[in-house]
Parts: sequence; structure tokens; C-alpha cells
Amino acid sequence: MISFLLRRLLAAVPILIGVSIVVFITIKIIPGDPVASLLGPTSTPEARAALESRLGLDQPLPVQYLQWVWHLLQGDLGTSISKQTQVLGLVLDAFWNTLILTAFAAILAFAMGIALGAVAALRRGKAVAALGNAIALISISLPQYSVGLLLIIYIATGTGLLPTAGMYDAIGGGGWGDLFRHIILPGVTAALVPAGIIARMFRTTVIDVMSMDFIDALRARGMSERRILLHAFHNTTPTLLTIAGLQLGYLLGGVVFVETVFSWPGIGLLVFQSIAQRDLPVIQAGVIVSALAFVVINLVVDALHATIDPRMRAHS
Repeated sequence: MISFLLRRLLAAVPILIGVSIVVFITIKIIPGDPVASLLGPTSTPEARAALESRLGLDQPLPVQYLQWVWHLLQGDLGTSISKQTQVLGLVLDAFWNTLILTAFAAILAFAMGIALGAVAALRRGKAVAALGNAIALISISLPQYSVGLLLIIYIATGTGLLPTAGMYDAIGGGGWGDLFRHIILPGVTAALVPAGIIARMFRTTVIDVMSMDFIDALRARGMSERRILLHAFHNTTPTLLTIAGLQLGYLLGGVVFVETVFSWPGIGLLVFQSIAQRDLPVIQAGVIVSALAFVVINLVVDALHATIDPRMRAHS
């Protein structure tokens, strides 16, 4: 198991290097002048040259990249241009808020997806299966920002039962109850697409497992249908773990629309605002942290998969 994890860790290194190169090059080619943002449009050429030298922007791009990676490995993500504070603190606080939203949405997505997929697989040919398939397809097709706006208009604003934005109330807010009220609408919005994908994939997996020979053998031995279903669901665990890992990674990187619509103070909203402000250090840090989290999630999923199915360790 240790050798398996080491191989996975070594395989993740070139992925992270490739991501860092893409992020660095992308930031360099997008419009925006960080020096002008810091000094203002009336800055003198001497002041620009001095700041460029201090920031290392007068160096060749390969040198700038290596310096940036070196600082990155030391935990130095730079200083925010717009907020004039350390980027590391900003990104970690925002990432923690994104993790809270992602965890809530993931629980909803997995519960909805498994329930819909199981019903669609085990009740084929019946109206309830058709309804489950329809719900899964609709949840995949609906744009998140449209769903979010509809929930704000008809549930938050229309009924006043739930808040429209933020993580806590501005006055007298705080505590788990306040957090739960604020997370319901963005959590449901973020969970819809992963729930539909999990439902479709889980339905197919359950149908495949239920058609295998060992299911007929268990029925021939007189085993109850409930125990047969438990055996079948156990055999779907590796596939379900893979799907769940991919969707969890999707949630971490794909909640930018949800966080923007609901003003959730996560890393998606932070990066979105930083793009408008041309705050390049925050954009770089946000993308790198999200990519690192996605790699870590896949490592954890692979470890769980290998624990459940030893054949994966032998063939990897």
C-alpha cells in the first residue's frame, strides 16, 4: 500500500508542475498591468522601473517562473495588489469557506444521486424510475447561475425564509444555525449537477452488477433480496468512489458561479473579484490552491479505492 501511494504521489508531481506553468503563462498574457495598478496612471518611468526591479518583473520569464515557484514552496504567495495584504491569509480563509460549502453540497449530491440512481436501476419500467431519470437529466441540464437566481427570487426574496447572500447575518449573526440558513440555497444550487451525474452513473453501475452471474448464484442459494442488494451495492463501491472523487473536485473548482450569485466568501468569489481588479497574485494563488486540492482529493480517492479493491494496487 505504501509503494502504491508513493507511485501516486510521484505521478502528481509533473501534474502540479504543468499546472503551475499554465497558470504562470496565463497570468502573464492576460491584459492588465500590475505596476500601473500599484502606482497609478500618473507614475513616473523611474518609479515604474524601481517597482519592476523590486518585484522581479524586469527578469526573463523563466527566471520569474523559478522565483515564483521558489516563493510558492516556501508558502510565500505574494502580496495582494488591491488589498495590500498577504495573499496566503486571504486564500486560506476563502478556501476554508469554499470547503464548507463544498462539503455540504457534496453530502446533498451523494445522497440525491445514490437515491435517484438506485430507484432508477431497481424499478426499471415503472413510473418512479422514469421520474428519477427525468430529475437526474434536469439537474444536469440546468445552469447553476439560473437556478441560483430562481431560488433567490422565489424562495429567499419571495418568502423571506432564507437569506439571499453571504455566510452569516451582518448584524447579530454567527453560529451553526446562522451558517445553516445561509448555506441551504447555495448548497442546493451547487449540488444539482453532481447529483445528476452520480445518479446516471450509479444507475448504470447497479444495472451492470445486478446482471452478473454471482447475483443469480446468490438467488439460487436462497439468499434474501435484501442481502443480495447489499452484495450488489458493495460491488459498486469502487466505481462510486471514483465518481464521487471527480464530482468533489468539480465542486471545489466549479462553485465560482454559485459563490458569485450568493456572495459566498469563498475562493471562487475571491478569484472572480480579483480578475476584475487585475489582482494577479491572488488569481495565481487561488488557481494553484484549487489545483492542489483537486490532486489531493484524487490521491485520497485512489487510496480508498486501493483499500477496498486490492487488485488496483497490483495493476497500478
